[in-house]
Amino acid sequence: MFDAHEVLTVLTGTMLLANPALGELQRVESGQSATLSPGTWHHAFAHGDEPLRVLEFLAPPPSAGTTGAYARRQEYLGESSYADDGVLGTWPKPRRAAPTIGVVRDEAIVWRRDLDVLTGILSSTEALTVMRVEVGAGEKGVAHAHGGDELIYVTNGVLHVRAWFEGAGSVYELRPGDGCYLPQGATHQYFNYGKTLACALKGVAPTYLS
Repeated sequence: MFDAHEVLTVLTGTMLLANPALGELQRVESGQSATLSPGTWHHAFAHGDEPLRVLEFLAPPPSAGTTGAYARRQEYLGESSYADDGVLGTWPKPRRAAPTIGVVRDEAIVWRRDLDVLTGILSSTEALTVMRVEVGAGEKGVAHAHGGDELIYVTNGVLHVRAWFEGAGSVYELRPGDGCYLPQGATHQYFNYGKTLACALKGVAPTYLS
């Protein structure tokens, strides 16, 4: 349990994400994301034969005391449950309470084209915004900056990021598994010089708009 907003995106494999305090369990497939609000108990398990790889965005950061220090102050969870017996004999009537773990499937993504590239909002709270970024072959985005720090992680193709910060300019060539950090206020721009779609995940905290 953390005092932070979290978005977990499954890169490979299948993740079973549970709230052991309630017996709630969600299955999150490769390419899908799960969202957690502050103060939510959660345990994760790999399921199936494929190795599980998960990218986590979390804000406020651990340096603010939101992870280990916060967890140690919470009451110990004596028993963990991974099944909600309350639905037996009653399903598919509505659950007694709303799920505490949100699974973001494709139909729930809020798509937008505000930087001359396609972006899709997976989650956006007062502390963290997480998006998919898709840059088509030969496309370039609009130079922009955010009111928070950005981390971008490439999942497919090759993405070039041009950034300017404190009077210096840099260009990063990012391949699958590569990422780069862009501090608050750094103007940056996405480029795809290749012939295939470039895809990435990005998290901005705390504020997306500059």
